[in-house]
Amino acid sequence: MNKRKRLDGLIIPAKSIILKNKDKTEAAGELIIANMQLAIENKEKEKRAVELVIANKEKRKRAAELVIANQELIYQNAEKESRAAELIVANEELAFQNKEKENRAAELIIANKELAFQNKEKENRATELIIANEELIYQNKEKENRAAELIIANEELAFQNTEKEKRASELIFAYNQIIKAEEYSKEYIEGLEEMMFMTHHKVRQPIANILGMASLLDQFENMPEELKILIDYMKQSALSLDAFTKELTNFIEELGQKGKNKH
Repeated sequence: MNKRKRLDGLIIPAKSIILKNKDKTEAAGELIIANMQLAIENKEKEKRAVELVIANKEKRKRAAELVIANQELIYQNAEKESRAAELIVANEELAFQNKEKENRAAELIIANKELAFQNKEKENRATELIIANEELIYQNKEKENRAAELIIANEELAFQNTEKEKRASELIFAYNQIIKAEEYSKEYIEGLEEMMFMTHHKVRQPIANILGMASLLDQFENMPEELKILIDYMKQSALSLDAFTKELTNFIEELGQKGKNKH
């Protein structure tokens, strides 16, 4: 009985110590788990902090790019305004040139009317000359009838008639040459007028259309740089061709004026 009491006295404290050690072990395990969980959370926080730094750098980079893009847009708008001003000046110059062409066309119409009047006068004179020639032939016939009565006078008269016929032939030849020259001059002036019409309507108008389309294309903002270069080349070529057609028109007008002055 006493031995059992002793054993019980030893067993109970041992159980108590074992339970306490078990509780400490479990607490230590929970602490280790909590420390590991905290380390993982700290690692995640460090990772998110690095990502946040990278994101802030990317935002600053995009903000800098946005500033550059805004500056480029301001520059492009200024260029467009400059080109618009140049286009207004060019349109005013074109309107002035068109007015000058209209004035010259009116002068050409008046000159053509004057030329037509002169041609009519020449035709009337040619008719009178033909009548005079017919009268001369009649008179020569009368003289030939009288030649039977006056042989000596007839020989002299025959000589005079020969001279008159020669002069009449020369006059007819000269008249025919004048008619041919007038016809050539008329065809020449008509050809010049046709060339002026073709230069103005069939050449200048397409050039104006090309320049207008190039100006319209310049207004597009999202246009590739290569296309802008091509449009600029196209505009320069059209301007060169426009200058050439102006020189050609002036040259044709000078030729027409010289042809008129000869008459």
